[in-house]
Amino acid sequence: MAKKKHANKDINEALEYDRSRGWLIEPSSGHGHAWGKMYCPYNDSDCRCGEFCITSIWSTPRSSGHHAKQIKRVIDNCTGKPRLNTTED
Repeated sequence: MAKKKHANKDINEALEYDRSRGWLIEPSSGHGHAWGKMYCPYNDSDCRCGEFCITSIWSTPRSSGHHAKQIKRVIDNCTGKPRLNTTED
């Protein structure tokens, strides 16, 4: 399945930044204010008060450049860490 692209190039570049760092981008299924959501790949309960860094991506933000910077800031400030495999082999 092909990646769905956002209509705005600034936000599209921010989404590519997210994907390159392992974040899941999930476009919304219906019409509304949110174009989709992005999910942290680490699913760390200590990160962002247990909300696992789920962030909305707006369809038509007032300032697309500012929204793109906000999206990148979420990734850069994420405190999630890869989970270590605790099982013994």
